[in-house]
Parts: sequence; C-alpha cells; structure tokens
Amino acid sequence: MKNRWRPNDAAALVRKLRRRGIGEALALRVYSTRLLGSDPQLVLHGGGNTSVKVCRAGRRDGGADIMHVKGSGWDMAAIEAEGLPGVELAPLQALRARPALSDAAMVQTHRACLLDPSSPSPSVETLLHAFLPHTYIDHTHANAVLAATNQPDGATRARAIWGDRVGIVPYVMPGFQLAKACAAIYEEAPEVDGLILLGHGIFAFGPTARIAYDRMIDLVSAAERAIVQARRSARPARSRQPPARTVAAAAPVLRGLLCKALEPDRGDRPDRRLVLVHRSSRRALWYADHPGLATGPATPDHVLRTKPWPLTAPPYRRNTGEAAFRSLASEAFNEYTGRYQSYLDSNLRRSGGSVTPLDPAPRVLLVPGLGVFAAGPSRRAAAITADLAEATAEVVRDADALGSFQELPDADLFDVEYWSLEQAKLGSRRPPAFEGHVVVITGGAGAIGRVTARAFQAEGAEVVLLDRDRRALNEAADDVRGLAIETDLTREDSVAHAFDETIRTFGGLDILISNAGVAFAGAIAEVDEATLRESFEVNFFAHQRVAQAAVAVFRAQGIGGCLLFNVSKQSVSPGPKLGAYGAAKAATLALMRQYAMECGSDGIRANAVNPDRVRSGILDDAMIEARAAERRLSVEDYMAGNLLGEEVQATDVAQAFVHLARQKRTTAGVLTVDGGNLGAAVR
Repeated sequence: MKNRWRPNDAAALVRKLRRRGIGEALALRVYSTRLLGSDPQLVLHGGGNTSVKVCRAGRRDGGADIMHVKGSGWDMAAIEAEGLPGVELAPLQALRARPALSDAAMVQTHRACLLDPSSPSPSVETLLHAFLPHTYIDHTHANAVLAATNQPDGATRARAIWGDRVGIVPYVMPGFQLAKACAAIYEEAPEVDGLILLGHGIFAFGPTARIAYDRMIDLVSAAERAIVQARRSARPARSRQPPARTVAAAAPVLRGLLCKALEPDRGDRPDRRLVLVHRSSRRALWYADHPGLATGPATPDHVLRTKPWPLTAPPYRRNTGEAAFRSLASEAFNEYTGRYQSYLDSNLRRSGGSVTPLDPAPRVLLVPGLGVFAAGPSRRAAAITADLAEATAEVVRDADALGSFQELPDADLFDVEYWSLEQAKLGSRRPPAFEGHVVVITGGAGAIGRVTARAFQAEGAEVVLLDRDRRALNEAADDVRGLAIETDLTREDSVAHAFDETIRTFGGLDILISNAGVAFAGAIAEVDEATLRESFEVNFFAHQRVAQAAVAVFRAQGIGGCLLFNVSKQSVSPGPKLGAYGAAKAATLALMRQYAMECGSDGIRANAVNPDRVRSGILDDAMIEARAAERRLSVEDYMAGNLLGEEVQATDVAQAFVHLARQKRTTAGVLTVDGGNLGAAVR
C-alpha cells in the first residue's frame, strides 16, 4: 500500500487552516483523515473514523481534555475541521467504570459532551477513541485486513502476519462493550502499534498524525503482501464483458421482482421503487460466477446497505428468453424472501425483543455471466451499495486465496441491521413520492422539459432527458443533474439506444413524459404533403415510438407504469394556420386513449395534458409576436387570453405532469392547463 503522506501538502493545509483559527493538531488530523478516506482499499462511503486529543486553549499542564472525533455523516475523503467536532474527554473516559450502557444513553452522553451543541453527532465509536490513551487514532475497514482475518482461524492468521505489533480483539458489536474490550486488550500489551478487530477492521495509533498514519499503511501492507503471495496460485478472474443488450434485457425483469419483494402484500402493483446499478468489473464478474461463495458483508456495518446476503439469480441466456429467466429469477426471489423471514423470526426469538421489520428484498443481486446489480432508493445510494458489494467480492476472493472466507453469524448481522440506533430513524423519515422512480422526458432540453425534470427531481425521482439538440441538452443536464441522451425521436435505432442506456443506468423505467413536439404553421388547405408528413413524424410517430419502447420495459418489469403525453390545446381546439400541428396532436390524443384501453390490465396508466400558450421551444418569441399581431393584441394580452387572465407558465405544465403521475386510479384522462378555454375543456 502506497504511503501518500507529503510533508509539503501537510504544511500547506496547516497554514491554510491556521488562518481560520484552527490549530496545528486538528489541521494535521484533517490532513491524514483525508488521506485515509480517499483510498477505497481502506475506507468506503462514510466508513471508518479518526480522532485527536488536544489541550484546551490556555491550559498549561499538558493534559489533553478535549477530543476531536469524526462526526456522523461526514465522508473522511472530504472532511473539514467542522466534521471533527470537539467533545469533553473526562466525562467520556469516566464511563469506562460502568458495567453497561445502553445505546441511547451512549449517544445522549456523546451529545452532552459536545463543545458546540450545533455540531454533528460524534461517531458511534467515540468511546473507543476516548478509552485509548493515544493522541492520534485511525480506524479503517481495510480490505486486506478483512480478507486476512475473516477466516475460521482469523486470530491465528493475524498473529502470523503481524506478530506482537497488534492486539487482537474478538468480534464485538460496535458500541460501549467494544470500546471496553479494546481498551482492556490494549492495556495487556501497551507497546502495540494497533488493534485488529476480527470481523470489523483495524485501529492504528500514535503520538503524531504522521506516526499513526504510517503505522496504518505498514500494517495494511503486511496483509497485502500475504494476499499477493497467495494469489499467485489462484485462477485469474473473468475479463470478458457481458453483452450490453443482455444486461438491458435482464435488468427490468430483476427490478420488477425486486420492487414486488419490497412490498409483498401489494402483489403486482407495489408503490415503492428502487434503482438498479450494474457492475461488470473483474471482481464483480468473479463474485457472480462463484455462487457458492456468495456471502454476507465483509464487515457488519455494510449490512445496513447490502442486507445480510446477496441474492444469486439464474444466468440470463438468449436461447432461453425472458419468460424462462423471469420464472427462475422469481424462484430465487421467493427463496431469498423466505430465508429473510426465517432470519427475522429466529433472531426475534433469540433476542426476545420487538422491532419494526424491514422489507425482505435483497439489495445485491449476482447474475452469473453479467456481474453484480445493486439496489438503492437513488442512483447514488445504489452506487454506494455496488461499491460495497465489489469490495466484498475482493475480500472474499482474497480470503478464498488465503484460506476460506468466514462470514459473521446471522445473529451478529441481525444485531447491526436491527440496531436500536437504526430503528429509531425509521419513524422519522418520510420518503419523497417518487423516490426510486425513473422518469424519461422527451424534449428534455426545452423549457417545459427542464422544469418538469426539476419538478420530478424535487419528488425524489431520477430523470433522463432526451433531446436532439446536443448543446441545449448539455446545458439542461447541468441544470437538473440528470442523465442526458442525445436522441432523434424520428429514428427507431436512436430511441432504442436511449432506452437501453436508461436501463443500463437505472435498471428500468417508471414514468414516460412524451413531451417533444414541433409546431408547423400554415393553412391546412395549402400545406404541402411533405410538411404534413414531417409534422406527423415528430408530433405523432415520435410519441408512438417512445411509448412502445416504454411499454416494453413496463411489461418486462411487471409492476405497471405511467405514460404521460403533451397533446397541446390544438388536439381538441384547433387554432388557425396550425392544422399540420393540430392534426398530429389530435392523433396523439387518440393514441393516449388507445394505450389506456389496451394496457390498463398491465397496470399501465396513460394520460395527457393539453397546455396552451406556454413560452417554450414550440411557441417561441417570434411565433408569439406573429400570432398576437394576427389578433391585434399585445403580446401580454395574447399570452393571458384566457378565463383567468393569467399567463400559463412552464412550471404549471410540469406540475400537471406530476399530479397525473400521482393519480394511481386515473387513466385515459386529459388535464387542461391553459388558464381557462372552454373550447379546449375535456373530461
């Protein structure tokens, strides 16, 4: 493992933070914490923690009375001084004399000892840092350490690798008892450089930030050397990438079964959704291709994101097809949820307590030949789960090369998954309406497309913007932070690519906003056939093309879906010299009703909005001025020419789409968004 300490960088950060009134000890704590946190072989996504003990300003006897420890929610890789809140040390150290301390009382004490009550809550392992005497303490979940010690003979292997340089701590769940156990084992051999916590990770410590960091790197490197030597006899991992089309075919089936498992009592119409992220790295493919080694997490705190074990799905083979894959995968899901229920029941009997049951759906799915799929309520959350799954794959592979990976017993995983501190969070969080939902928006770079994307994002959705204007699309993607795909809706191959890319990115689709359109002006009796055909290609066939693609995904998922069309006021109340546009939009209105009629039995809803006079790419400034002039009106009077006398905004259309997406019992409906126009009013 490379030692990345750079004295000049450390000194530069000390000077920078000194200007903010931050002392050298805390500045160096920030520096080395960032070094540790930025190495994924040591720390992933909020894992690990660090501390430094310092003297209160003005104290002269040299005794440390304040400890700065990593705060909850801070990522070590990007930590600031504020992410290492200060706590009174003496009250925390006094707790060691107690025989027991509940989790709730421990957390309350942590907060009571904060120097600044507005600081983030200190790490759950604050007492462990307090009970050890060292100035600087570093804790990581180094992959190499886990691989070397998550073994049936983990303590023996640890002693063979590190000798007397470390103390060895049997597995104890994080909290008060672990802190006491670590302090007791350290005191038996106070000359050690660190502690190996079996099943959990490694602590290294020292009088300075540099010494503690160097010891961490040295100790982890010793484990890496043992692994490298063992790997020489191991077979290389698969490197061939799975076909992209196969991934796109398998993912919606898996996602549909996953969402049904989230709410098994709701049958084929669950409300909750999760995003699926796919990984096909060497280690992900190796993990998926070795179902016998599919195990629980490498360290217990991962269970909060990964569940106790992954699900092993059947391989997806082209010659067997989607139906056969669905049937076999469904059996795998039933087996998984049954196992989870047994795990829950048996551990409740063991513990004699009561908990709020979590859903029985897996979060990591292994598909031989395809790799790892990881689930989460957002793409970011799913990506974190995927990172943890890949790290577990590496640990299991290396442990298997050394000996045999031994996962923690179900009882230990249950105690962390159903930890009282985690259970307390369940009642306080209300997920957004469209959390985990994937929304595709055509015409995504236009005014209506952008604000619609923002409206769905505000409700927790992942958004995909489709548009043929690359420059505007890139600007829109920066604006709404969505996936942007350059798409020509008049070409079948371009639409197919866009939907495959959506599936590969998010695992599936829940809502289609078919919004793109182009206005073609001219009297209907004079318009040429080529213009009329072009209008229908953009304003009708493009809608049909994306709707067909969306319905194919919805049916593969088997959990319903939502089609929303922008049919414009022209579809029911044509205006002068817009016949080529209005006729195509009228056909799209009929198209929506056809989808509602034919797809309702699949749980697929189809609805439309018919907005009027909205400033957008279709109704640009030049067209507004021309149509206002034809009516001998000012632009302002033309835009507010409705019963309410108010100009309709793009945000009004966006909220109409959101409203219709929420309506679980509405299909074949049209929502008018025009400020009041009786000629365009429909059911």
